[in-house]
Amino acid sequence: MMKYNTLLYYCYSPIADAEQFAADHLKFCKSIGLVGRIIVADEGLNGTVSGSIESCRTYMEHLHADERFAKTEFKVDEVDEPSFIKMHCRYKAEIVHSGLRDKTIIDPNKQTGKHLEPTAFSEMMNQDDVIVLDVRSNYEHNLGKFKNAITLDIENFRDFPDQIEALAKYKDKKVLTYCTGGIKCEKASALLLHHGFNDVYQLHGGIIKYGKEAGGKDFEGKCYVFDNRIAVDVNSVNPTVVSKCFNCGTISSKMINCANPECNEHFTQCDACGEELQGCCSIECTTHPRKRPYDGTGYYVKVPQPILKD
Repeated sequence: MMKYNTLLYYCYSPIADAEQFAADHLKFCKSIGLVGRIIVADEGLNGTVSGSIESCRTYMEHLHADERFAKTEFKVDEVDEPSFIKMHCRYKAEIVHSGLRDKTIIDPNKQTGKHLEPTAFSEMMNQDDVIVLDVRSNYEHNLGKFKNAITLDIENFRDFPDQIEALAKYKDKKVLTYCTGGIKCEKASALLLHHGFNDVYQLHGGIIKYGKEAGGKDFEGKCYVFDNRIAVDVNSVNPTVVSKCFNCGTISSKMINCANPECNEHFTQCDACGEELQGCCSIECTTHPRKRPYDGTGYYVKVPQPILKD
């Protein structure tokens, strides 16, 4: 069976005429047979792309050949089929939506937390003077998080700045931040430093790299990812399942989107409730006239298209 790769990456690096770059980059990605989602902003790139091993190798070489992105680190997963249906490359104000666009205050190219490699993070996380801070959204950390991590009641990363005051009691601690691939921590750690936190660190490469290089030790549950895999395993050392079905409370690691497109809630649902509620989060959503057919996966595309295979 033919294998494919899925690449997760980001790079904070200024891009002149980023809107035109996005249009040109989309054409290039399509020309080499990739599918995925890339955000382009004046501050850099944030992407997950998928395709044949050869196409992904070509893409990595292409980015590394551009001096602006020469230091980009790719997290590479082998998958049985491409992790997307279509290729999107869009220009936006930020590569991760935070509202922190004033470079006189936050500039990841100038100041961030100290980067910790996975093994160093694993060694430090259980020390007495340390707190581990998850900067991801509710639906992400509900699916999985590091043991004893502090989680925030936020629906989107743009809500993170509003949590600074509540975190002030930890200013004298070593604060270890983490997220899926590292991109959110670049701004989260910088904001903490700006507000007087003295000793701030971030997990280099995020949960995904930690799983690959440290075996995922003490990460409980699964990691939410922004492609049609939805959730991936992280911990091969001492794995556990911590998430519960939103509807009945049964332990379940299956993450889906509500079949009602106007709700589209991210939530965990066991197979039994999935069948009973047709992939919806509530009985009300099952009656919506635009409810999408539930096929057991809980992943939906706007315009179904055949998967691209080289």
